[in-house]
Amino acid sequence: MRGALTVLLRNGLFFADGHFWENLCVRLENGRVTAMGEGLAPLAGEAVIDLQGDFVLPGFVDAHIHAFRGHDTMQGEDAIRQMARELYREGVAAFLPTTMSASVEDTRRVIAAVRRVMDTPEQRAAQVLGTHMEAPFLSPEKAGAQRKEFFLYPSWEAFLDLTGGDIQAVRVITMAPELPGAEDFIRKAAENGIHVSIGHTAATDEQVHQAAEWGATRVTHTYNAQTPFTHRAPGVPGAALTDDRLFAEFIGDGVHLHDDAVKVLLRCKGADKAVAITDSMEAAGLPDGEYALGGQAVTVRGHEARLHDGTLAGSVLLMRQAFQNLMARYGQTPEKAARICTENPARSIGASGFGTICVGAGAPLTRWGKNFAWKGILG
Repeated sequence: MRGALTVLLRNGLFFADGHFWENLCVRLENGRVTAMGEGLAPLAGEAVIDLQGDFVLPGFVDAHIHAFRGHDTMQGEDAIRQMARELYREGVAAFLPTTMSASVEDTRRVIAAVRRVMDTPEQRAAQVLGTHMEAPFLSPEKAGAQRKEFFLYPSWEAFLDLTGGDIQAVRVITMAPELPGAEDFIRKAAENGIHVSIGHTAATDEQVHQAAEWGATRVTHTYNAQTPFTHRAPGVPGAALTDDRLFAEFIGDGVHLHDDAVKVLLRCKGADKAVAITDSMEAAGLPDGEYALGGQAVTVRGHEARLHDGTLAGSVLLMRQAFQNLMARYGQTPEKAARICTENPARSIGASGFGTICVGAGAPLTRWGKNFAWKGILG
């Protein structure tokens, strides 16, 4: 397809509006869907691909990803652009480069880099929809792999300083809602179209419900780096799983969470509010070895990335693996798995035009054979 400007896809099962549709034809022109329908005739000189009954999904949306194949968000513009190119080849249509806790100067520099990539997108690269700021308004009690020396109490003034005033370059901010100043910040962020995600937090379930009342809409990597669920104190997961106002991110790599914990989340949030993420660090897509995350040394062995003290430090998961895990490991139907990896992440960050195959949707589309074996991208 690389040399063709216009391509007609036929004889596939296309995922749109929550279902796989037979007898559809889809036209891609310059990396965008321009027509859909039954019996579309090829245009003069148009390439035609017979999908032979393969499944076709929209490109994935990863709302929480730090790095990929040796390129880290915190390295700046060149690294973010390379992430976008590499992720496109893995079937990702859009993503949020995700920050680590850092100095005000470094955070401001990275957000400015994200803005430049947003404003000058490339062909055959995943779209950058904004920054996911995973710091610094976090609880020292639940720091995880984030560096506590850079943590701050939430305030709008601090946020303006961290962003250099470019608040619209931030799509999502993760924060601990129990911190002083949280209510005012959450309300102000929501008023300005920024999606507040609850994470790295020692909050009670009551405090999470209250944060949703103030305007929070998401929970960051549910179960990880937050108060645990118990029968008398259900903590952050208890609120995340029962409050219908909240989308719930999760890392479905078989390392961060027990399989049954994922299945509970999926039963509670259903196919509407569960959001698959990778939370990947720079070793994703690379061999085992020594890597870094936020300036900290990370050892990767098998599917695990850990700091030297044993703390989990992101994942090495790919979105296409997350999709396959949802079916093979967690018992989801292909339709539900597709929504959780495409439509739901897009909805959770207010990104229209992603997560379904429709006229105007961008490439790549992803192609899957029998038993949903990965066959690459289309577009």
